[in-house]
Amino acid sequence: MKKAIYHFIFFTYILIINSSLIIPFNFDDKEPEKMKGMIERHNFWRSQYGLQNLIWSNELAIVAQDWANELAKRGCKMEHRPNNKFGENIYWSSGLQPTPKMVTDAWADERQFYDFDKMECKLDWWKCGHFTQLMWSTTKKVGCGMAKCGNQEIWVCNYNPPGNWVGQKPFENKK
Repeated sequence: MKKAIYHFIFFTYILIINSSLIIPFNFDDKEPEKMKGMIERHNFWRSQYGLQNLIWSNELAIVAQDWANELAKRGCKMEHRPNNKFGENIYWSSGLQPTPKMVTDAWADERQFYDFDKMECKLDWWKCGHFTQLMWSTTKKVGCGMAKCGNQEIWVCNYNPPGNWVGQKPFENKK
């Protein structure tokens, strides 16, 4: 009972303090309307590699939205949150109105820079780091947010447990 009261107080506090939230949050860990398709597309790509489905997390979505709002205040600069305890993917666009499918597909497109024989990035890790976070086998939950700065949008998704651990592979190659 105490935990339920704590969650209610925490979510109420976040919603009251952060009046700049663009995405309304549900209290029942269901993907909000403005993010419809994000879970479906994440799970589409994960299914291509035999990975378990992710579920939506309001806690992660609040963290992601908070960081998206902060990045919008900074002119939609694409930066990762320092000292983030969650995994994180960021997407930036200008002049478009991307959908959750487009955002997730952009991260998945980094698979072209991934060596599936060696199970590592072909060149620099940052060229496929969004893909590997998307595919990290131990990740179970995701939550996302989006903020606008003029005609630009900054999208942030947080993942738990996080991925992209040095020396570990994102998933087992089932070839």
